[in-house]
Amino acid sequence: MELNLLENYCIETTQAEPDLLLELIEKTYSDMGYPNKLSGKTIGRTLKLLTSLMKPKKALEIGMFTGYSALSIAEGMPEDGQLICCETNPRAIDFAQSFFNRSPHGHKITPIFGPALDTIASLEAEANYDFVFIDADKRNYLNYYESVVPLVRSGGLIVIDNSVWQGRVLQPEENSDHAVVAMNQRILEDERVENVHLNIRDGLNLVLKK
Repeated sequence: MELNLLENYCIETTQAEPDLLLELIEKTYSDMGYPNKLSGKTIGRTLKLLTSLMKPKKALEIGMFTGYSALSIAEGMPEDGQLICCETNPRAIDFAQSFFNRSPHGHKITPIFGPALDTIASLEAEANYDFVFIDADKRNYLNYYESVVPLVRSGGLIVIDNSVWQGRVLQPEENSDHAVVAMNQRILEDERVENVHLNIRDGLNLVLKK
C-alpha cells in the first residue's frame, strides 16, 4: 500500500501532459481495446524530458498503439526531427493519426504498418538513430533489442518499457516472461552499451550506446 501511495504521489507531483494527450487517454479508454497498453503519465513525461535533453533528429518507436508515447517523444524533439513508429494494428494507426493531425508535433511522426522486425530490417541503411523506444510484444523484446542496437549511433539512447513485466521477471513462467528476463540479462552483459534499470511504473531500462 505504501508503495502505491508513493507512486501516486510521484504521479501527482509530475507536471501534467498537454490537453490533447489527456483527450487521447480518455478516447483510448472509451473507444479502443486494451487501454492498459498506454504508457502512462510518468513514462510519457520521462520520454518527453529525455528527448528534450537529447534533441534527437532521428528516433524510432517499436509499438505505437494509439500514439500517446509517440506524441510524448515528438514533443521533445526539434522541429525537423523524424520519429518512425512501428505498429501492427491498423485501427490504432488511424486513431493515432487523428491526434497527430491536431498536434503541433504530429508532422514529426511517421507510422509504418507491419511487423516491427520487418520495418527495422528495412531501415538498416538508415543507421545513426539518436533515440529508440521499445514497448511492443514482450516475446520479441530480445529480438527488438538486438535489431536496433546496430542502428543507434554512439551516444544514442534506447529506452525499454515494461522491463520488470509486472514483477514476472522474478518468477518467469510464460515465454514473454523469459524473453524480458533474457533481454535484461543481455543488456547487462552487452559491452556495446551501458545501462541503468529503473523501477518506474512497470520498469524502464535506459540503455546508452557506447
